[in-house]
Amino acid sequence: MATLSSTSCRSYATPLPPPPSSSSSSSSSHAPPPSLCGRRHQRIALSSIPRRFCSAKVSSRFHGKCFTSAVHMQDGAVAPAPIENETPFKKLTEGLVSATSSEECKDAAAFSNNNGSTVSITVVGASGDLAKKKIFPALFALYYEDCLPEHFTIFGYARTKMTDEELRNMISKTLTCRIDKRENCGEKMDQFLKRCFYHSGQYDSQENFAQLDKKMKEHEAGRVSNRLFYLSIPPNIFIEAVRCASLSASSGNGWTRVIVEKPFGRDSESSAALTKALKQYLEEDQIFRIDHYLGKELVENLSVLRFSNLIFEPLWSRQYIRNVQLIFSEDFGTEGRGGYFDHYGIIRDIMQNHLLQILALFAMETPVSLDAEDIRNEKVKVLRSMRPMSLEDVVIGQYKSHTKGGITYPAYTDDNTVPKDSLTPTFAAAALFIDNARWDGVPFLMKAGKALHNKRAEIRVQFRHVPGNLYNRNIGTDLDQATNELVIRVQPDEAIYLKINNKVPGLGMRLDRSNLNLHYAARYSKEIPDAYERLLLDAIEGERRLFIRSDELNAAWSLFTPVLKELEEKRIIPEYYPYGSRGPVGAHYLAARYKVRWGDLGMEQ
Repeated sequence: MATLSSTSCRSYATPLPPPPSSSSSSSSSHAPPPSLCGRRHQRIALSSIPRRFCSAKVSSRFHGKCFTSAVHMQDGAVAPAPIENETPFKKLTEGLVSATSSEECKDAAAFSNNNGSTVSITVVGASGDLAKKKIFPALFALYYEDCLPEHFTIFGYARTKMTDEELRNMISKTLTCRIDKRENCGEKMDQFLKRCFYHSGQYDSQENFAQLDKKMKEHEAGRVSNRLFYLSIPPNIFIEAVRCASLSASSGNGWTRVIVEKPFGRDSESSAALTKALKQYLEEDQIFRIDHYLGKELVENLSVLRFSNLIFEPLWSRQYIRNVQLIFSEDFGTEGRGGYFDHYGIIRDIMQNHLLQILALFAMETPVSLDAEDIRNEKVKVLRSMRPMSLEDVVIGQYKSHTKGGITYPAYTDDNTVPKDSLTPTFAAAALFIDNARWDGVPFLMKAGKALHNKRAEIRVQFRHVPGNLYNRNIGTDLDQATNELVIRVQPDEAIYLKINNKVPGLGMRLDRSNLNLHYAARYSKEIPDAYERLLLDAIEGERRLFIRSDELNAAWSLFTPVLKELEEKRIIPEYYPYGSRGPVGAHYLAARYKVRWGDLGMEQ
């Protein structure tokens, strides 16, 4: 049987060496020419290391057709590669078992060192909350797990005046070690902080970025320089920062990549203008548009759940699925972010990106492979197949002040940074439809809101009722009680569970609703990595599967822009709901119009 290693960091598909043979011609027939492996072989890039260097394993990803699917067996035999006329579904399922080890991360890092390359990571906007709370801790977690190359340097860049030591003191307060590995935490933290440096400068100054470039070259010490810029700054200064970094601090002999944080504009026009401006200085494959929800464990597991489990794929269509619900709720308000939030609102902040991206992953057809472009092609097809949204299929709300348990919670407009007459929605629900053969007529219901009764993000798949159900008398006439439901809880307390009807033990015939439950905390002892860790590692390695392509972004905005403009032009007044409630009543009427009951109402799980 195939040998799998323990999981820690990651490995990638790589061509396996041929079995021992005395015939040189036989040997050469098994191994693909090195020049054919790696889709970007012409670049000296860290992204090529895991694909071509790591030891042969069963892999979670395929990067190009030069990789075989053979697996070394314990008896020394090699399992044959799949024949070319196999279906995409079979190819996908054969590649979805993951086997990685921390040793492979170390090997990849050593290879990077021997290959004479280094990685310089610059966090632009290093003094901001996102950098302190997410980016620097994620980089340290990668270093702690030995997933970064031996030669790497981290630079903080911002307008704030600060020394290297002050930067290190600032970020050291947010660094934590893995729960299951604390024996060398302090030592690793000190080593990491010694790799962190700071440069103060303006975001629109080529001269300041040229000074940063000089510092980076000093640390790169003549090696091949690969450079990653993370733009943790407001969107109105993206272009100037990209222009200056591109003209004054790009790598001269390696790759240069830029991670861009959302929001990617406010509508189709502003998004297209932003993309056009970025492409004046960068190629599309240098731009990594990050949506951190795509890096969450349960979202990445969507394709594994569907394409590697035979019981789900045949059910994944209008024939068996009655509706799909994408639910996002926070139990707190804007809390000081009102100025930013009021400019965008909940639809732009959550629905147009996080929830729509999850919907596209959920509903896409089987991609040809797990290559980034194949997956993103299928997501774009879903988005382009979606029916234009109408105002009657959207409900908006805004939270108002509410007193509970002697505590008074503020209204949205009580925030000093929010105009008193603001109509910006803090809650929205919408019904969307995909007009293709698989999903025709199936409502995809989205719901997102702030200051609600709990904090969670989940996907709920409600199946159709059993035709001619023998046990209707035992269940009653409530179809929601009689149907199966698959719940994928993205956060918090990650879980996947399936609701089934089951006989209660005893002499009578009484039915009960039970859960088949995969609770991650109970099943897996390891801490789940933060989404930013996965996405930063992907950007360093050049893996684009979890980042948003420009045509994908255009398709997403074209879906929401018309209804957003209508809401603003007509100044639609949101329905007010109490802080800490379940949201506006209108959301329940919207679901009822399509004979759907929101699955999170019972909260029995």
